[in-house]
Amino acid sequence: TTYSSFVDSYSSNVSFFDFVGGVQLLQGEDTRTAIPVVLIGICVSGAVGNLLILMVFIRDFRNGKGSEVKALLASLASTDLAILLLCAPVRAFTYYKQTWTLGSFVCSTTDWFQHSCVIAKTLILAVTTRAKHTLVPSTATGPLYSPTWIHGALAFVWMVSMMFPIPQLLFATLVKHGRDTICVSEMPLCASNFMSLFYKIYPTAAFVAPVIFTVAYHTKVLHTAVNNAPTPRHQSKITLVLLCLSSALGLMLLPEWGAFTWIRLGYNKPPVGLVIFAQVLLYACSALSPVILMTMYDEVRQGLITIWFMATCRGTKRLRGTQCPKTEGNGAEVEVEENAVGNAVSQETEKTIPDVEHFWTGRRNTHVEEEQDPVPWEREEKML
Repeated sequence: TTYSSFVDSYSSNVSFFDFVGGVQLLQGEDTRTAIPVVLIGICVSGAVGNLLILMVFIRDFRNGKGSEVKALLASLASTDLAILLLCAPVRAFTYYKQTWTLGSFVCSTTDWFQHSCVIAKTLILAVTTRAKHTLVPSTATGPLYSPTWIHGALAFVWMVSMMFPIPQLLFATLVKHGRDTICVSEMPLCASNFMSLFYKIYPTAAFVAPVIFTVAYHTKVLHTAVNNAPTPRHQSKITLVLLCLSSALGLMLLPEWGAFTWIRLGYNKPPVGLVIFAQVLLYACSALSPVILMTMYDEVRQGLITIWFMATCRGTKRLRGTQCPKTEGNGAEVEVEENAVGNAVSQETEKTIPDVEHFWTGRRNTHVEEEQDPVPWEREEKML
């Protein structure tokens, strides 16, 4: 194929060679159509899920029910959204065109930006090991709520995440291949010794160490909570959610980091199928995170139910002119709203027959003398 022949002829001139922004020079209509369709499907479904997660967390913070964990999970959802909306479409378009047509700026920055987001995801989950899930009002101050450390941690995470993959920015370049242009990452021979050491440290520090630390920490906390029960049950559920998120991220990003390290350490080129599969798993990981939160995180699930009820209630309000019940945003409003119709019927019944209620209230447990009998015809019937 064109891909294999080009790789064999080109890789002999540099220390390593890799395509940037998706594998190019692939032949076959099946590859050209199937991969973009899969990536677009993952992108759309994942973007919708992460947007819903952000809506739930924003609503919780506005209602004074935010927490440190929710702030970090909102940052994680924002990072996933950036990967799905800014990185996945570039790969889908590249696979469709089979060459590079997006210009030199996108060629230089696309892999660097994607690696920055992937590293940020891993480090944000590592930061959750310090975060607490104590609910705090939006106006709270003092030891219960200090957003300074969260802002500082996120700033540090993104600074490190953007500095680590700088070689992805420096080594990306456009190369002519006949009448076409391709985007590749190539490292000159003079930098091979230093970069060989760097590419051994880089995956370990950016992926392996944070994932192992996060999974081990949450596993230990969950084991302690289950066996010794020193923490509330609610906290155990949150720990289980974070453990599942960290485990899914580690497993689904392992092929991408493995192929990346494999290529840059100068070993034989991995199969193109493995490279494509690793890239698809990377985007699928960003689409899976909101699914885990929606199915396992009780507060997210209740928030989605409330948002859905409010949206449908507004539609009913436009059609019938009725007023929707107010909510407090704590998850209990769903039960109140579901019983609103029954309460309204009861109130309407009470308002329509006040005289009857007053009559029976006046008659109940009341002693009436014979001479004060309000219904004298009853007495006359008895006399007859």
